[in-house]
Amino acid sequence: MRLLLVEDDNALGAGVRAGLRQEGYTIDWLTDGASALHALQNETFDLAILDLGLPRLDGVQVLQRLRAGGATLPVLVLTARDALEDRIIGLDAGADDYLVKPFDLTELKARLRALLRRSAGRAQMLIEHAGVVLDPASQQVSYQGQPVPLTPKEYQLLHELLSQPGKVLTRERLVQTLYGWDEEAESNTLEVHIHHLRKKLSSDLIRTVRGIGYLVDARP
Repeated sequence: MRLLLVEDDNALGAGVRAGLRQEGYTIDWLTDGASALHALQNETFDLAILDLGLPRLDGVQVLQRLRAGGATLPVLVLTARDALEDRIIGLDAGADDYLVKPFDLTELKARLRALLRRSAGRAQMLIEHAGVVLDPASQQVSYQGQPVPLTPKEYQLLHELLSQPGKVLTRERLVQTLYGWDEEAESNTLEVHIHHLRKKLSSDLIRTVRGIGYLVDARP
């Protein structure tokens, strides 16, 4: 899952990014509202974590313009503005959740999992498909009842594909999901990860759509 973190406090932003990377997310981080709005309007993210007190463009304005443009991605507001009126303004502007600083990182992680689960239309935490069971909370994967050890990138890739069965995900989208802005990937890195997943799970699980990308069939 690829998340955009918008936070102008460098120490807090670095801590959140490090903590969420340990959770298996790809995190891109910006420090002002104008850059965040441009990124959200021109790139693909699964969720945004948005501060309100931002330079160049306030977080509420980012939300309003984002929603006015029809964007539906989940947005979690992470802010020091704790007054009831501020919460109402943030939620009415289009936030899906509102977490006040200071906060516990474990709570932030749980809220992100809940938002991502709801955005994918799942009622349960576990993702089950064709004998594969993926647990986002523990990042454990099993196949036909047996645990399967995956690297962090293999887990991220499998999570992305299983979260959207029946949808072809382009190669570019998958590479961005795995590496974001500040990591470089070799030209064949994605194909190597796909090969390893097929070998560890099932050769039929991930289907190649030539010239476009990959998908997991909606019906196993």
